[in-house]
Amino acid sequence: MSSLSILIILGLYVSLLFFIAHWAEKRQHYKWTNNPYIYSLSLAVYCTAWTYYGSIGVAANSGLSYLPIYIGPIIIIPAWMLILKKIIQISKVNKISSIADFISLRYGNSRFLGALVTVVCVIGILPYIALQLKSISDTFHIVTGTQATENIFFDTTTYVCLALGIFASYYGTRYVDASEKRRGIVLAVAIESILKLLFFLILGIYVTYFVFNGFDDIYKQAATIADFKQKNTIGSIENALNWFFLCLISMFAMFLLPRQFHTSIVENNHSKHIKTAIWLFPLYLILFNVFVFPIAWGGTILFQGQHLNSDTYSLLIPQYFNNTTLTVLVFLGGFSAAISMIIVSSIALANMVSNNLLIPYGFIGSLENKQQRENTRRIVNSRKIGILSLTVLSYIIYKVFILEYSLYSIGLVSFVVISQLAPAFFGALFWRRGSSKGAIGGILLGFLICCYTLIIPFALGLNESNSSFIQNGPWGIERLKPFALFGLHFLDPIPQAVFWSLFFNAIVYLTASVSFKGNYRERNYAEMFVDIDKYSGQLESAFVWKGTAYIADIQKILERFLGVVRTQRALELFHRKYNIDKNIVTADARFIKFAENLLTGHIGTSSSKILIASVVKEEKIALPEVLRILEESQENIIVNKKLTETTQALQKTSEQLQVANMKLLKKDAQKNEFLDTVTHELRTPITAIRAASEILFDDEEIPTAMRQQFLQNIISESDRLNRLIDKILDLEKFETGKQKIYLTKNNLVQTITNTLHPLQHVIQNKNIRVEFVNKSSEIRVFYDEERILQVVHNLVSNALKFCPNPNGKITIAISEHPDSVLVSIQNNGNKINEEEYEAIFDKFYQSKNQNIKKPVGSGLGLAICKQIIEHHKGKIWAENAKDEGVSFCFTLPNYNTSEPVSP
Repeated sequence: MSSLSILIILGLYVSLLFFIAHWAEKRQHYKWTNNPYIYSLSLAVYCTAWTYYGSIGVAANSGLSYLPIYIGPIIIIPAWMLILKKIIQISKVNKISSIADFISLRYGNSRFLGALVTVVCVIGILPYIALQLKSISDTFHIVTGTQATENIFFDTTTYVCLALGIFASYYGTRYVDASEKRRGIVLAVAIESILKLLFFLILGIYVTYFVFNGFDDIYKQAATIADFKQKNTIGSIENALNWFFLCLISMFAMFLLPRQFHTSIVENNHSKHIKTAIWLFPLYLILFNVFVFPIAWGGTILFQGQHLNSDTYSLLIPQYFNNTTLTVLVFLGGFSAAISMIIVSSIALANMVSNNLLIPYGFIGSLENKQQRENTRRIVNSRKIGILSLTVLSYIIYKVFILEYSLYSIGLVSFVVISQLAPAFFGALFWRRGSSKGAIGGILLGFLICCYTLIIPFALGLNESNSSFIQNGPWGIERLKPFALFGLHFLDPIPQAVFWSLFFNAIVYLTASVSFKGNYRERNYAEMFVDIDKYSGQLESAFVWKGTAYIADIQKILERFLGVVRTQRALELFHRKYNIDKNIVTADARFIKFAENLLTGHIGTSSSKILIASVVKEEKIALPEVLRILEESQENIIVNKKLTETTQALQKTSEQLQVANMKLLKKDAQKNEFLDTVTHELRTPITAIRAASEILFDDEEIPTAMRQQFLQNIISESDRLNRLIDKILDLEKFETGKQKIYLTKNNLVQTITNTLHPLQHVIQNKNIRVEFVNKSSEIRVFYDEERILQVVHNLVSNALKFCPNPNGKITIAISEHPDSVLVSIQNNGNKINEEEYEAIFDKFYQSKNQNIKKPVGSGLGLAICKQIIEHHKGKIWAENAKDEGVSFCFTLPNYNTSEPVSP
């Protein structure tokens, strides 16, 4: 494909990334970035061009040696969740924005330590960025069929480098507070992670099942190649140790690489997102490695004896078969893997350089006297220049040093350099005695050993065949050979560098920390880091500080960086949080820590300490006093926590009492309404009976027909009175457990039909149509027939009450299920409010949503129905129908037996 076509495709692709980032930065799209899947996919920035091309090259040349880089992160995942959650908690409460700030803060806001960590990261990561540029350049020339040029103005990589620098500097510096979330960058990286995996899987499927006939075919053909078996086994104990050290540095890389720290810590919105990342990220790594072996050995089979660069097999295979589309897709996948690493790494490094080198060692003094707008402009510009400078410097390294080395070798060198932060980093999390002297000494010595054993030999282009320095050591001292230091011959150069650098690093860190006590601030932060769960809610209360400070002086410093409005809002929150009088003029330790945190995101931990220290007068504190203050602070925090819990418990109890009181008032109102109704219901038949009796008593000559009518009225009203009393007694028996039910096997259809007969007169008078769906069926179930007759009668009567007059309709349906039989009685009257679904089965309750103004009935019918059905171990409920009306449903257990069943 022509260079112009590829450049157009790349231009469109980068434009798409700009659009995605711009779209994600809008507030209304926040939900797209604030979710666990985007967070988990952004962690796949771990998979760079090294993964896309370098792993295939290693698999083709060395067999399984590519696996440790992915096994390490997968092994650490169970512990990763716990450790990462702790790091996120520490970082959020302290407004930490980089690994340099993290380590610097833990060891007493050490300015030198922050600068040292930054320098180590820059030296370790710039060659790694250069490696990505090399992959872009090499693959571009393969796809276009062009030759590399020494003229930078005709080198495509030059313009790609500038475009990425502009993209990162624009979207990576939108906020002066470096701890702010960069939603646009995160979403763009997540999209790239999806694309690079998708394109790689497509390539793997193509090679495995279209070029070859599956995994077995590739394995059988590859097995005939010399040294295949030896390359694809772990082999000796020495090789196992090599694997161990490679796994170790890849574990460390998950925490210590600036880009991984940035995506996993700084860009984390919720710690609960880790629960998704703990399975999705390992799955991503596994999917990425499924087809590495087939592609690597497929390329070896196809290009055997041609001496091609095995790193590029993923492009050469589809190109060999003239599959231009797949070639371009693979190129875009590798391009995505490279640029996501370049963008995130350059942003992370620029923040570190700005906050830990430029500001604390450069223009911090001038920032004190500038206005907020000018300070913001200078800080943001320093980061933009930092991003562009780092990108350009990486390009220079690529041009000068990286051209002759493989992706795999340079990537491992970067991993070894970054792993020198491990003792100080993990010691900060779990060991209180760790001191800045130990951290500085360990990192310096470990880094010097890395330089001696790896960086210097690689930078000078030395190899074992032509270098006396490597073959015999300096001045012929064999024990100082850089690739076999102190006579360690059985490890490969990378693992032996890992062993010696981390060994001396850890020894110095432990020894110096035990031998030299840190200052009070180191011990203070040691307690807060190790026991972050105790202090996270009241962090400022755990901060130890003694001296004289005035709020007005500190406020002026804050306003120069945050602005007046934001500073005022922050002060109000502080006063409200600790219930402090706004008129107090002196600042305590809590306010000092609060102010430092506000500045940390803008200028870093060490610079914030320097600025605050410039306007306060601090007194030295002895270590025993620090421990005493911390103990008191912890006690206060515990007391405050208990008070908060007690307050919450009392508030919850108060709310429960209010709810219970409302229920009692509601029940009382229902009771009064019930008494009114029952009194009315009792008075009506009694009044009718008395009136008829008085007429019969006073008038002995009343006609016989009329006498019979009065006597019939007396009997009817007596029956009505009797039924009301029976209902009350029935309900009382059910509630007290005195009522028994007697189960027999009956035809439920017949029972319902029998219930409808006495109601036919009312049904016809109200012009209501009753449709019984299962009328011709026979459904036999165990139940107490007399009680179910009562339930159906009550529900049908209730439906008659709700049906419109005329054009009313009642639908009765029965459906059988494996465990139960469902009966539904639906009317087409008014719907009921959803909040009444349960209340209508309460005693005394009468729905107000009937077709008449005053509710009819005693309010006991549905309550009795509920008791009867529940005694049958069934369920009863009401629900609004989809179209109109209400359905009353109940279930009866389907015992599936012909034997009598005990209730």
